[in-house]
Amino acid sequence: MVARATVRCFAASVGVLMFLVGANAKQGATIPAGSKVYVAPMDGFETYVKAALEKKKVPLTVVDDKRDAAYEITGTATTQKAGAAKKIIMGSWHSREEASIQVADLKTGVVVFAYSYATENSTHGKRSSAEACAKHLKDAMKRE
Repeated sequence: MVARATVRCFAASVGVLMFLVGANAKQGATIPAGSKVYVAPMDGFETYVKAALEKKKVPLTVVDDKRDAAYEITGTATTQKAGAAKKIIMGSWHSREEASIQVADLKTGVVVFAYSYATENSTHGKRSSAEACAKHLKDAMKRE
């Protein structure tokens, strides 16, 4: 019960954060194709994000040194494994996944992109979360 309350609190916090980030993001800020981006450590989620950027063919160059980058991707991800009740009653072994990322311009500090993802039944866990984030980042870059 405490775990559910914690997850709900996290989801609400992420939602508020994304609203605030969106409200403060500079209008018209863009990420040019080919830009160098640093993916910050995110308790292991950064590995999934890097793989997803490549798989989804996001037109960015990932660099290992923050000093070489024009943008930085930060974020967080949580996984809640299916409990016994979900497995028995719902017949689902899939986890609940929540993730959020933001891309900030390192020179100005302006957040130029933010996205939040949540699903009740994730087949591929953090991989699905990272791929959703990468897909939406790529789509946002195309609209610019």
